[in-house]
Amino acid sequence: MLKDKIIQYIRVNQKDDSIILFEEEIDFLKNLQFLENVQFVKKDASTRFEDAYIERCDKETENMIRIESSAFLSERVEYLKKHKNEFIYLESKWFDLVNVDAISLEADDVFGTYDVMLGLKLQKKFEKVLKELLDTSLYGDEAKFDLIFSHEDGLWNLNFALNFVEGFTEEMTIDEAFQLIYRFLFKLNEAVEGK
Repeated sequence: MLKDKIIQYIRVNQKDDSIILFEEEIDFLKNLQFLENVQFVKKDASTRFEDAYIERCDKETENMIRIESSAFLSERVEYLKKHKNEFIYLESKWFDLVNVDAISLEADDVFGTYDVMLGLKLQKKFEKVLKELLDTSLYGDEAKFDLIFSHEDGLWNLNFALNFVEGFTEEMTIDEAFQLIYRFLFKLNEAVEGK
């Protein structure tokens, strides 16, 4: 799954003898001892979402407020607490590797957490593994998640508070928050593939 998607990405995007990827993908391939004699070039993590599709949307109506450029990602994540009526919707080609089409991020009005909402394209048979991984990957006494399989869509509706992912701080930018979400989902997919 993950390995196959990364290899497909390499086949489509490799220009010469070196392979240009981000740290997560390089570490994954090196851990597999795959492509051992290949020169990897690590891309700067801050460029992962530079060509992403980004919308600011109204929470109540889900209507788009504005399409944003990647420059918007340099805002601090606390932007969402200052604009509690909004959520950020982000699509990226990189989400395909982690079995996601798009991710929404918003500040929860009641608990004050930063909530991540997405559809995870993994089979229903992975329910036990996913729940175990989420239980052990989210930190803190109040860490919780919602994971519900939609038979209609054939995917998992997953919601969790970013606050309980290791490495989160309110001082980070929105870009850094989405990078953290990506890393979290990458490790989740990596663990599912290992089962």
